[in-house]
Amino acid sequence: MKISKVETFVLHVPVTRNKIEDSRHQITHWGLVGVILHTDTGLCGYGYTGTHAHLATDQLISHCISETYAPLLIGEVAHDVQRLWAKLCYFPPAQWVGRSGITRLALSAVDIALWDLKAKAAGLPLWRFLGGDSFKKVEAYNTDGGWLNWTIEELVADAKRLTGEGYQGVKIKIGSADPNDDLERIAAVRKAIGLRLKLMVDANGKWDLPTAIQFGRRFKDYDVFWFEEPLWYDDIYGHTVLAQTIDTPIGLGEQLYTLDDFRNFVHARAVHFVQADAVRLGGVTEWWQVADLALAHHLPVAPHIGDMMQVHLHLAIAHPACRLMEYIPWTRDCFVEPATVKDGVFVAPEQPGAGTTLRATALERYGVS
Repeated sequence: MKISKVETFVLHVPVTRNKIEDSRHQITHWGLVGVILHTDTGLCGYGYTGTHAHLATDQLISHCISETYAPLLIGEVAHDVQRLWAKLCYFPPAQWVGRSGITRLALSAVDIALWDLKAKAAGLPLWRFLGGDSFKKVEAYNTDGGWLNWTIEELVADAKRLTGEGYQGVKIKIGSADPNDDLERIAAVRKAIGLRLKLMVDANGKWDLPTAIQFGRRFKDYDVFWFEEPLWYDDIYGHTVLAQTIDTPIGLGEQLYTLDDFRNFVHARAVHFVQADAVRLGGVTEWWQVADLALAHHLPVAPHIGDMMQVHLHLAIAHPACRLMEYIPWTRDCFVEPATVKDGVFVAPEQPGAGTTLRATALERYGVS
């Protein structure tokens, strides 16, 4: 099965609430920038990365795929995933201009498409191809709520609705101008959902270390399950100090691009929930390496889902370090077999591949040039 054509695409899909905000970002759409790998057998593999739907930067990712990586892929045997990953990852011109960021996002899209092809050729869903347990239950917590631009009343009403639908927990954003406002929001949601359900908070790297220590110490009063991205993403020292100072576990990883980045945080004991994202750190190939790293240190993996759940559902079922995953439904109507939750648990996909195959209507409806 040889690669005969490399086709790129850019989709901009509206978020479900018109506009959402966290401590650093405001977005109205989610971007899927990706690739369709055609083969001489007729099979096609789909892969993509997730963005904030900014056309100029999305085009940079797409251009990297079509102009830098495509010539390295045409004529190659699609089954040789790890060799092709290394060929693209260590390609000197691409490595010279960036070992993270755009080149990594482009590599992620290609690698996911290759794994999609490999599983389709075997006639298996990717989770089963990777040896996953068909009886495993992956718990769903909902992230499509708790946005920082919502009032407390909206926050509480949505948390009640979501947990009433069976979700095992909710995550809310923090990072207000006055951190005391964040504590009020946390207290209100905890009161609304009770003590049995999980409550996560996410600062998106907003706070400095003194603020995170001062207010993070108070999270234990509300039984916060984890404190996500409390500090600037690359601050290993700060996260290490914070982890030693507060009782609430720390989750991070969506802004880390390599196995080495995760290794440095894990060895510094600066992270407790490893939030590896396959669409950012080099695809399925490197995600699996990070998950193995976490497993070796007895740390749980709770994937950050820049892919909006599709490939990560397969990975969460397949890898023993994963037990729960976030749910965000923005792009469900883009896929032939969208990720689905029933009674608070993800339903195992059954179609061959990585779950990334797009509906034709998605390209027509959301595609941008």
